Amino acid sequence: MTHGRLRSLPLVVTFLALTLVGCSRPPELVGIENPAIPVESVADLSRHRIFITTTREASEVVGAFYSSGRAPELGLASVDVTIPPNHAPGQVERPWRLPPDPRREFAVVDPLIYRTDASFIAEINRELATRPAGERKLLLFVHGYNNTTSDALLRLAQFVEDTGFEGVPVLFTWASAARTPRYVYDLNSALVARFKVKEVSDILVRTNAESADILAHSMGTLLTMEGLIDAQQAGRLGRRKTINHIMLASPDIDLDLFRTQLALLPPEIRRKMYLLVSRDDSALRISRRIAGGVPRVGAADAAELEQLGVTVIDLSEIHDSSSGSHSKFAGSPEVVRLIGAGLNSVGGFDESNTPELAQLMAGMPIRIIGN
Repeated sequence: MTHGRLRSLPLVVTFLALTLVGCSRPPELVGIENPAIPVESVADLSRHRIFITTTREASEVVGAFYSSGRAPELGLASVDVTIPPNHAPGQVERPWRLPPDPRREFAVVDPLIYRTDASFIAEINRELATRPAGERKLLLFVHGYNNTTSDALLRLAQFVEDTGFEGVPVLFTWASAARTPRYVYDLNSALVARFKVKEVSDILVRTNAESADILAHSMGTLLTMEGLIDAQQAGRLGRRKTINHIMLASPDIDLDLFRTQLALLPPEIRRKMYLLVSRDDSALRISRRIAGGVPRVGAADAAELEQLGVTVIDLSEIHDSSSGSHSKFAGSPEVVRLIGAGLNSVGGFDESNTPELAQLMAGMPIRIIGN
């Protein structure tokens, strides 16, 4: 009995530590402006319009915008996220006190809610029209476990800024409880949200976008894979709008389930898939324990994953992520430069056709294996 208690102690300590971190979250900041320092008065800041599709309930809490409750109908909105002039790649300079200081911190301003699909599409089209032909594309981001709306918006804005993505970003935010102990609630929320993926897809294909990229993180990769399978079974996948890349960062998916999911997708879709994995992913170690010891895709062996017909980007030797081992896709300056080179070039992630990518890879401890 004593030995059993001792063996379980590290897991309990880890769980408590994560719980304490979850209790000290920074404040929500959607729509909270600083009257003393309006964003319009700050020179040299960047500003990104982000469109929002959501299965969350609306919130009356100041700064929250959307809650952790599950909404019966899809919500549509947009915000502007400003990036301070002192921003460092890989960092999210998030305020711990309100109101934010846009000279030194991210701010989320001008929230708008769209009552109809048509008004939402029209606003996306206005944004697309500001890009030259060839760059009128969308980036759909599906966040992971333990995220608030503010968390997801800031991460997407930082990713767009640091990669230099040239299209229009769209966030799909599902009803995460944003509390470390609520893993099962989040998992069920992701599964509930998959029934709205078709609706999101139907809206986005009606825009004037020339193509789209998909980026999903952590538990959001499970939702994304289920959405792709539903579209494939309905005969819609890749037939209404060109998909350039499907990037699955730190996938929190049961490895056996992932094999089954991939088998339901055609080779031309699998060839567009890029798995960003890392053997030292501490969050996925916890997830594996919760799942009864079944390996998670994001911490699996890269060579084994490559045999499934996808491209694997192995980030195991990257140690400069400001967001820890689970968010290297955005927290490492090296990795965001790499992804930016792949996203913004005609050659994609093919080193032989993308000189900038080949040059970056020469100085990075990153392996790209697969297609």
